[in-house]
Amino acid sequence: MKRKLGIVALSLLLLAVTVTAGCSSSSNGNSGKKVTIEYWHVNSNEWGGNQVKSIIESFNASQDKVEVVGKYIPNQYQGVIQQAQAAIAGGTPPDVAMMGYNYLSYINGNLPYTPIEEVAALDEEEPNFIKDNFLPNIVDLSRAEDGRLVGLSYGLSNPVLYYNADILKQVGWDPNSPPATWEEVMKLSEQVRDQTGNYGLYIQEPPDNWAQYALVKSNGGSWLEKDGDGWKVVVNSTENIEAYQMVGDMVKNKLAFHGKHEEGQQAFGNGKIAMYYTTIGRMVGIQEQSKFDLRTTKSPTFGDKPRSIPAGGNSLVVFATDKEKQKAAWTFIKFLHSPESLKTWVEGTGYLPPREGVAEDPNGLKPFLETNPLMKAAIEQKGSSVQWASFPGENGLQAEQALIDARDQVLNGTNTAEEALNAAAEKISKLLK
Repeated sequence: MKRKLGIVALSLLLLAVTVTAGCSSSSNGNSGKKVTIEYWHVNSNEWGGNQVKSIIESFNASQDKVEVVGKYIPNQYQGVIQQAQAAIAGGTPPDVAMMGYNYLSYINGNLPYTPIEEVAALDEEEPNFIKDNFLPNIVDLSRAEDGRLVGLSYGLSNPVLYYNADILKQVGWDPNSPPATWEEVMKLSEQVRDQTGNYGLYIQEPPDNWAQYALVKSNGGSWLEKDGDGWKVVVNSTENIEAYQMVGDMVKNKLAFHGKHEEGQQAFGNGKIAMYYTTIGRMVGIQEQSKFDLRTTKSPTFGDKPRSIPAGGNSLVVFATDKEKQKAAWTFIKFLHSPESLKTWVEGTGYLPPREGVAEDPNGLKPFLETNPLMKAAIEQKGSSVQWASFPGENGLQAEQALIDARDQVLNGTNTAEEALNAAAEKISKLLK
């Protein structure tokens, strides 16, 4: 009797397996199994995270061949590159990840990624998707120093000056004529300090040098200069020292706030800081936190020097090694760049759309961009955008960190800008050799 029951149980088990396998095959194509890929991003719930979840859910519901699992990585682009390195070393790389533009040269020389043009070539239906939908200068934001296209540009931003128009009115500054130069920013900050006891300015302080690069470029400086077949480190140029010391002096004189990025944004939202210099990509979160007349203006200049600001944001880079996962990653990347997904992404963050034609689409983003005055400054200064500099070579991450350390030394008052940048230049020169 027990033997008969065992045979029956085994038969039922085999039948269940057969039925399950048959159902899987009919609903998911020839392979009978979805391709699951992991997507790493930097967007917290306060900064577009809900929109990322919505886009992933829409993609997963739109077809039955690919399943995307989203993974939020804290500490922004530095966190992504560090965790990606560890995951790759452990044999579990992310399939596709947001990577800051400033890390692309490092990735190109040190991590096993697949160039996006090779991934796009797997697309039999739209082999010219990149060429047909993106302007060359937008595509070039994702190129490494040797010309190789590492990823496809996605997050696209530039730095703007957010300001509290109510505070400007309070101290006698016309809010319709916000500061246009850094000299005017300092003058207004003095009025705010003297009349209200609050800070005039906060410049973002995440673990990167994007805001500082915007300052030094607009003052005529840079990080590196081409020197034959190599690079000359010029982070301690006169122009760079001037820009760094200006901010250091503002902090020392209680004109500018110094603290973690989240603290600075919260203080601005609470009306304790008059001006906030950061990416347009944080617009929605800032708008939600600010209970006052919030406005934006273009990135200030240094006198009559031309505005020169790095395009911020990220590129989508594929680390999947399996061909099927690479195809799946490309399918998802195309979905991220669909007009519908970009509408969700831009309206939920404030980033500018990288794909050509989306901003002008009357059924897409055009109404949003035209009716949201906070976006105007970023759109108007797109022509002043330059590529965000990155340090090449296996020590590129340490070179980037040396400049972050220099920034913090200046803001903490432990070193002058000249001392901090001279030390950084010496360290970076050794690292790049």
